[in-house]
Amino acid sequence: MIGDVTNKQLPVNVFSLLLAHLKTLIEARLEILLEKKNDVQPPDLSIPKGYIPLDLFFENYNPDFQEVTTLSLALAPHIQTDFFDNILKEHFPDGNQFPAFGGVRGKNHRGILPTGETAQFIIAGNDLAKRIAVQSLFGPEHWFATDSILRLETVPTGEPVMSGRLILDPEWLERIITGTVSLPRFSPSFPAEQLQNALEWEDLVLPQSTLKQVRELLTWIEHREAIQGHEALQKHLKPGYRVLFHGPPGTGKTLTASLLGKAAQRPVFRVDLSMVVSKYIGETEKNLANLFDKAANKDWILFFDEADALFGKRTEIRDARDKFANQESAFLLQKVESFPGLVILASNFKNNMDEAFARRFQSIVYFPSPDAEHRLLLWQSIIPKQLKLDKGIDLKKIADTYGFSGSNIVNIVHYCSLQVLSDGSKMLGADLLTEGIRREYRKEERLS
Repeated sequence: MIGDVTNKQLPVNVFSLLLAHLKTLIEARLEILLEKKNDVQPPDLSIPKGYIPLDLFFENYNPDFQEVTTLSLALAPHIQTDFFDNILKEHFPDGNQFPAFGGVRGKNHRGILPTGETAQFIIAGNDLAKRIAVQSLFGPEHWFATDSILRLETVPTGEPVMSGRLILDPEWLERIITGTVSLPRFSPSFPAEQLQNALEWEDLVLPQSTLKQVRELLTWIEHREAIQGHEALQKHLKPGYRVLFHGPPGTGKTLTASLLGKAAQRPVFRVDLSMVVSKYIGETEKNLANLFDKAANKDWILFFDEADALFGKRTEIRDARDKFANQESAFLLQKVESFPGLVILASNFKNNMDEAFARRFQSIVYFPSPDAEHRLLLWQSIIPKQLKLDKGIDLKKIADTYGFSGSNIVNIVHYCSLQVLSDGSKMLGADLLTEGIRREYRKEERLS
């Protein structure tokens, strides 16, 4: 995997040379066929050196002539919109079509977009054996596919497969052109948002047994490649790591997931299940496939909060809906098992999870309600240091008396802080804190 790079060099000259070399290659092929010359190999397509994203790409994949040519064809219209039209106009000034060249027009783009047939024509001409070899570039085992770099657009039934457009993955396109990749934004096509917070690992208040299991996840992230690449282990291990966080609400499951990513320097995406699950048959699987395909080959952590909605126990089949619901669960199980990264499922109740999922977790981490000792630590860490406490406030007594979770305490402190700011004071009075506690109890219907 090529990491994001910062490249101060403007790529204009590099891409100008790339397009010039590609044009020379295309014109050589056209001259061979149109003038009926001997079908000699057109000149090699060389890539200029000195532009960091391309240099890293070639160092990582070491592409051959066919692969370089196909990638350059897919990249060309993103750099110069009329690139292919200008070349063909030189040879067909009257606008005569040349089907052997391939290419299609887009819905918005008015220029020629290259297809698999374009790659076959430029690389192989009329050589059938070479044309078939070009087709193999788009097989599922080629690195174009395994690393989600380049693919052929699916064509209508009955049309030649190679007539599909060459589609360069948007992230790879951005990486090659700018040297960086933007993280995806929350949208229907990517129903997940990045978890971020200003807290640090030291702010996490959990029992030592829970912290120990959480640190094991950091160990896996750090040594993942070594473990999964170990000759003796890889044949027994499935890709990725699956863990279940379970426990009462407000005990730190989401916070722990975000801090894991922060400590490991990995983005954490919380999946919005309301946008994934659909009442329409087949749509849930489609949404899940899009999500996992987007996250494939990334160092991302996927976090499914309230995962019972998708990973809950499968039911007996009483009607068609039960049948398709179980199919959704099976499909999800398949996607989770094949995902090479860390997948965290969070649930308030472990028993709600389907046993088929539970057996496949490498780790199950329990987040208990905090005891008095941990509640005191939470009160002390959450109350802002700038806030002076009334002498009548005994945090230890409050921690012993009220069985709040971390999220409850955050809500109480938030309310009290707003009131203090509103009054223009820096003192948190005992009466105000008592009122904040009563409000939180009322909200949870513990107190009338």
